[in-house]
Parts: sequence; structure tokens; C-alpha cells
Amino acid sequence: MKIAVIGAGPGGLTLARVLQRHGIPVTVYERDDDPGARDQGGTLDMQQDTGQVALEAAGLLDDFLALSRPEGQGGRIADRSGRILADQPARPGDLASPEIDRGELRGLLLGSLEPGTVRWGSVLERAEPGRLHLRGGDTVEADLIVGADGAWSRVRPLVSPARPEYSGVTFVELRITDVDEAHPEIAALVGDGMLFALGDRKGLLCQRNGHGVVRVYAAFAAELGATHERADLYRIFEGWGAPLLRLLDECEPAVVDRPMFALPVPHTWEHVPGVTLLGDAAHLMSPFSGLGANTAMLDGADLALAIAEEPDLSAAVRRYERLMFPRAARNAEGAAEGLAGILEDDALEGSLAHVGRRSS
Repeated sequence: MKIAVIGAGPGGLTLARVLQRHGIPVTVYERDDDPGARDQGGTLDMQQDTGQVALEAAGLLDDFLALSRPEGQGGRIADRSGRILADQPARPGDLASPEIDRGELRGLLLGSLEPGTVRWGSVLERAEPGRLHLRGGDTVEADLIVGADGAWSRVRPLVSPARPEYSGVTFVELRITDVDEAHPEIAALVGDGMLFALGDRKGLLCQRNGHGVVRVYAAFAAELGATHERADLYRIFEGWGAPLLRLLDECEPAVVDRPMFALPVPHTWEHVPGVTLLGDAAHLMSPFSGLGANTAMLDGADLALAIAEEPDLSAAVRRYERLMFPRAARNAEGAAEGLAGILEDDALEGSLAHVGRRSS
């Protein structure tokens, strides 16, 4: 049995790890030239009923907990002036959803795989059932092709014509390094976890990462294709409080536009023998649910376990898809509602009410 996984993200690597734990060979094809080819992004909360379940199936839960930051579960909500209206620090001993940097999670998963599992620098040009066509002319035969290749998956067209649609919301990513030593006022404002500052149908969303890094996401409605410089953000957030504008003052020069795309909800397909999808390739959603990577990893674990337990490969994939479709739809609906909520006039009141319900 030849299983080819396209994409070495959390979902694809979890699939590979769980398959190997059950003695099933697998190869992962990744377009990056090596693990350090690009920044892996911000921090992830691994939730007990999703990501941690997948890590347990992978035999890596204890290793994850040793690397994670339970204190990162805390959160604050501020108004446009920077006044903190709600502060929920992490509870001692709480392991419901500890944080871990994406790069560290990827490193944990990569380090658990057999040498040679990931074929770096493998760019998929085209896929057809049973065959992959890689850049450079190489072809790969496979009994099962798993598209774990993200939002713009090249495997997805084998099962579905769906394409991601722009939500109307763009996040502009900023980065502040050495925050505790060089920017103590920002460190004190953000705290150990998240800070959401909301108002005027926009937001400044701050995320504490490991190693003294804070990532800031300026969220607002924008035309697709628009690009933004730091000067644009001063204009967009004109009138906001000095503590929040300091986030713009002290960030690094690089500014990255991240328009928010999502697949239609629900996104399902008729079973196609020899092909399936997981993670963003199957159910791209906004980050507001905190379930994108969690769901992708659970997808990978569930698919691997189905393959290990079912005598027939097609039956295994059908079992996985029946489990994945409704779960993905629920999570994607919640993510879409959360993203839309920051653009509403009562976004601040809604967030405070949500915090109140969680506290009660």
C-alpha cells in the first residue's frame, strides 16, 4: 500500500506519524526546500478534545506538554482607548488549551517521523487518481493521495470544484521581538496570552508567542488585493489610544497582508476512490475558532486510525470522511461567526458577554 501525503503541515505530519506507529508506510511531499525555508507563523492553542487527542494518538502528548505554554491560555479585552475591560489569566494547572509556537509543533512532529519520510522540495504540479506529477517531470504512483496542501490545494479539484472565497476581512500582521526587554510597556499590556482591542468595526489582536515575540494582527474590512503599509494602519486606527498605537510604533518594519479566505460551509464531496483531503484543503476557515490546526491534526489522526483498523482502504477513507464532514462544518460555522463578529458595531459588548459566560 502506497500512501502519498501532499503537505508537511500539522495535519499531514500527524497523519504520517500515526500511520508509522501502526507500521504503515507513508511518504510526505512538501514544496518547501527544508524545514527552515519560511516562517511558520504564530502560536496555536492545542485543545483537549481535538489537537491533544491527535497528539495522544501520535504518542506525543507528553512531549507537547513539556514544550507548551499553559500561561498563554490567558486573555484580555480592551476598548479602542487601550483600557482593559476584562482580564482572564490562565488558571494554575489548566491544560485545556496550552499554546505552542507553530514552528515548535512542526519540529516535534517532524522529529517523530522515520528518516526520509518527508521529501523536501517536491512541488506538486498536477494530481490525478493514483498519480502525482511533480515539478521537474517526476511522477509518483500511489494507492491513496491525501491532500493536506492547504487553502489552494492542488489535490482538491480531484474531489470538489470548490474554491476559497474572500471574507471581506484582512489581517495585517506585525511582529515585535524581544518584547520583555526592549518593549516592557507592550509586554505588560499584552500579558502572557492574547489581547483583543475592539472598536469602530475593526480590531488590534495581539498574540504572545514564545521567545519574547508578540504578533499583532490589525483586522478590518478591505478590498481584496489591497496592500497596506504601516502608515496606512495609522490612518485606519486614527483616534485609538496611545497604548495601542504604540504597537504600530514599535513593530518591525515588515508588514504582511493576510486576507481571510474560507471554503463554503459545509464543504463535502462524493467519495472518490484513492483520494481524500484534510485540514485547510478540506475545510479552510478563519482563525477565530482556534480550531484550524486542531481540526487538521484530528483529521490526520482519524484517517490514520481508520486505515489501520479497516481491512479495505476505500472503506477506511469513507469512514474518515463520514466523521470529518459534520465536525468540519460545525467548526467552520463557528469560525465564520467569530470573524464576522469583529466587524459588528457591538463587537466589544459581544466579546465581553462571551467572557462572562465562560467565567460563570
